[in-house]
Amino acid sequence: MAPGSDSSSSVIRRSTLREQIADALRDEVLAGRLPSGHPFTVKEIADQYGVSATPVREALLDLCAQGLLDVEQHRGFKVHAFTTDDFRAMVEARTLIIEGIFRSNAERALLATPAEVLISVRRRAEEAERAALAGDLDVLIGYDLRFWRELSGIVRNAYISDFLDRIRVQTWMFAVPLLRREPRLKGRLWHGHSELADALLRHDLPDAQRLIAEYNEHSLALVGTAR
Repeated sequence: MAPGSDSSSSVIRRSTLREQIADALRDEVLAGRLPSGHPFTVKEIADQYGVSATPVREALLDLCAQGLLDVEQHRGFKVHAFTTDDFRAMVEARTLIIEGIFRSNAERALLATPAEVLISVRRRAEEAERAALAGDLDVLIGYDLRFWRELSGIVRNAYISDFLDRIRVQTWMFAVPLLRREPRLKGRLWHGHSELADALLRHDLPDAQRLIAEYNEHSLALVGTAR
């Protein structure tokens, strides 16, 4: 187990153990510190965080429901291993969902969105773009997920937002180990976040669709060359 740093138990608060353990482990998986296929038990995680087994088991089952972990019968858990075909299918799925949003109520949702919300999305875009241009994968993942989470929240449909967030986590989970093998990522990661946010601020949906299509093509191409 990559049972992390000695300070991990200090950041866990009893009131939200389940959620915080799940978030911490998800970060470990996304960062590639818990690689695909890595096995571990409830006891290992409980010992790592200095907590009882119950919230740990609940957190691990939550991550299983998100498709990040697999249950190994009578043995514990392991990190799910996504394939290239899985990645392509996930990119296709998120594309179809976003296209559906644009075909339905995107313009109405944008018009009804307070300016401060769109400005917040723009700030997230700037942060994600800076990290992407610098090739800082660890920083980019966090800001990229927040950017798309806020962006999808504009449609005010929790099912769509949760689905897209889950797929984005899974695509990063597959891509990160491949990208870490690359000697240089600076300037190679997609960095159109601000351009996309600007298109939405001016309610230019065709341009936003174009940018998202370019992003998906870039994702497939980058992972393909990193294999």
